[in-house]
Amino acid sequence: MVDKVEIPFRRLIIRPGAIGDFIVSLPAMEHLRAPYTEVWTNEANLPLAGGFDASRSIISAGLDRYGVLPLERLRTFDSIISWYGTGRPDFRELVAEAGLPFTFYLALPAKQTQIHAVDFYAAQVGAPAGLTPEIRVVDFERHGQIVLHPFASNEAKRWPGAMAFDLPGERMVRIRGPEEQLDGALFIPDLLELARFLAGARAYIGNDSGITHLSAALGTPTIALFGPTDPAVWGPRGRRVRILNEPNFEIRPEAVVAALRELGV
Repeated sequence: MVDKVEIPFRRLIIRPGAIGDFIVSLPAMEHLRAPYTEVWTNEANLPLAGGFDASRSIISAGLDRYGVLPLERLRTFDSIISWYGTGRPDFRELVAEAGLPFTFYLALPAKQTQIHAVDFYAAQVGAPAGLTPEIRVVDFERHGQIVLHPFASNEAKRWPGAMAFDLPGERMVRIRGPEEQLDGALFIPDLLELARFLAGARAYIGNDSGITHLSAALGTPTIALFGPTDPAVWGPRGRRVRILNEPNFEIRPEAVVAALRELGV
């Protein structure tokens, strides 16, 4: 008699969005983990999906080709959880006609929501509230510098005092992204390498940005500077995080120093 071969339950998670959006969704994605779990996301986020069985960019998977689905691949999954296509009736109709096992969730909390983004995504999939995104990296060196990221995707989220902020007697380094310009700033294009660099830092200071969420999720002592956005919804969660929030960005340098000292830096 031939033994029956058990085929593991296969789940696909489709999570578009920027770095911060991906990170605040991690607890929900972990809750969804199945015997086999594959993640499709933006190209830049792929290094953060290394803890799952497989990952692909949404573009390489062929999912964003209008009116066309990678049916052969999609039909290998028993469950497809998607934060992609929720606002596109044409896409949802396409997957329904194909009989694919899609479940759609809203990709962004409503503007009037007062629930933290991590809890918003967790509640969608039945995970408990209060979870903290965690990212673990290996093979990193502790360089002991204080890292300052003075940028954010939206200029309104940038603390005006960041460029001039300094800590005499401390080893500091400024970092930038691919579209940002700052003389002497360090640019690390690979997100996993950047994560390793942040994991080795003595502390991190940054605005409301995906990189600040990354630092917090790594467990690096993190100071998050908030102005117009609501930290009750978008503040980074982590074991060692302090959030300084002034609606008009009236954050004094002394407050940043005091927050660092509170974290033992």
